[in-house]
Amino acid sequence: MWQRFTLYDVRVIGHYLGVLVLFSTFALVVPFVTAVACGEWRPAGHYLLTIGISLIVGSALRFLRVEPGRLNRQQALAVTGLAWIVLAFVAAVPLHLSGHYATYLDALFDGVSGMTTTGASVILDLDHLSNADNMWRFMTHLIGGLGLIVVALSFGLFGKRAGASLYMSEGRSEHVVPNVVQTTQFIAKIAMGFILIVALVLTGLCLFLGMEPLRAVLHALWLAISGFTTGGFTPMSQSVMYYHSFPVEVVLMLLMLMGSINFVLHSEVWKGRVAIFFRDLEIRTMVVWLAVVTCVFAASLSASGEFSNLPTMLRRGLFMVISAFSTTGFQNITTNQLTTLLGSGAFLVLAMLMAVGGSGGSTSGGIKFNRMGLIAKSMVSTIKQALAPDTARVVVAYNHVGRRILSPEIVKEAMTVFVLYVITYAVGALVGIAHGFEAAPAIFESVSMASNGGIVSTLATSGMPVTLEVFYILQMWAGRLEFVTLIALVVEIIVSLNLKRRVSKG
Repeated sequence: MWQRFTLYDVRVIGHYLGVLVLFSTFALVVPFVTAVACGEWRPAGHYLLTIGISLIVGSALRFLRVEPGRLNRQQALAVTGLAWIVLAFVAAVPLHLSGHYATYLDALFDGVSGMTTTGASVILDLDHLSNADNMWRFMTHLIGGLGLIVVALSFGLFGKRAGASLYMSEGRSEHVVPNVVQTTQFIAKIAMGFILIVALVLTGLCLFLGMEPLRAVLHALWLAISGFTTGGFTPMSQSVMYYHSFPVEVVLMLLMLMGSINFVLHSEVWKGRVAIFFRDLEIRTMVVWLAVVTCVFAASLSASGEFSNLPTMLRRGLFMVISAFSTTGFQNITTNQLTTLLGSGAFLVLAMLMAVGGSGGSTSGGIKFNRMGLIAKSMVSTIKQALAPDTARVVVAYNHVGRRILSPEIVKEAMTVFVLYVITYAVGALVGIAHGFEAAPAIFESVSMASNGGIVSTLATSGMPVTLEVFYILQMWAGRLEFVTLIALVVEIIVSLNLKRRVSKG
């Protein structure tokens, strides 16, 4: 039963929201320090201004309630949903001041894209963006990829009780260990470990390619952050093509794979339980799914003269498959090649890969392999039940960090999110078509936005219609929160407004 927000609820939500905004201010210090270190004084002023805005907004919200109350589920959903909105508006301020965006809405688009790890960008003249502004773009990936709540909890904010509610409100339900704080700390350690190791490797490769030391370090760090968080931003407009390096692509493919695997499964491998990893429903679903679509993608590419030879097909095709399924958005082909040289079949396969996404509890977006696996198991259960005698009881089990029994509640939850994603993909495609675009790119772009995939064709560019841009921003936000948080927040607000109107009429 939905209940309207009271003044107490608003104050509690505002308090926790203010704490998150204040905490995010520390992230703004990183590009500020980068600007000072690189002698970029104008960007340094922009970040100093944004830090001040963040502190004012956070403090104002924080003091709505000096003594925070215990969060219930509805309040936690509201805090999480609103936090992504408020922080996106703050993140857009220095981006807009950089002068590389036509409008503030374009800067907001990139801010949301960064926070949701979509990776689509409408920036102008990216190749000449300052180091500080580039650093901020990748910091939004780091915060958004790990999850704003996860990052905050890993530093011990909110405590165990409120932390548990907030952790679940961000679309997470699995724990590496029973303690929520320790779980978030483990996630942060794993992520930073992968990022630092890969950054060192990429630094060596960039130096070998002839880059200056500072530039090599920065590019390596940015690519490592974007790859593991399956974000997709790159420091150069040509994306990964800029480096013309097969070793760089191989390292990034491995990193994207690691980023698209559930953190719980990472913990099982860390504990030496490798057998559990390979028996897991998500991993098996991933292997089957990738095997099928890779064969289809390769068959489609073979019809194209540009990608018909085997070495090119393996290098370009495999990279794009991994980038799409992990919802990273890196490209080692140009946008023109994506829209003109790829056949309609290959184009559709990339959209399908982004639509499904990676593992649940990872940094990737999309429907997720755990839900696809559960739906497939449910289909098997239905068939078995139809073939079994009337007196027989059909029980279907699956492995996910141990043996589990498939229940109607689990299947219902998976199907609900699956249907919501499909509806959003369809509605987004219709919105694109309504703006006068062809059906194929409209479908592709809609899937890319809602799945946080980031590979774009021709629609999501600077100068797109304002209504389309706003809709894409909403799609990115809804997809990152996996709809439940968004729907709950919208329903709570509507119910509150309706009840207030009824009271005033009475």
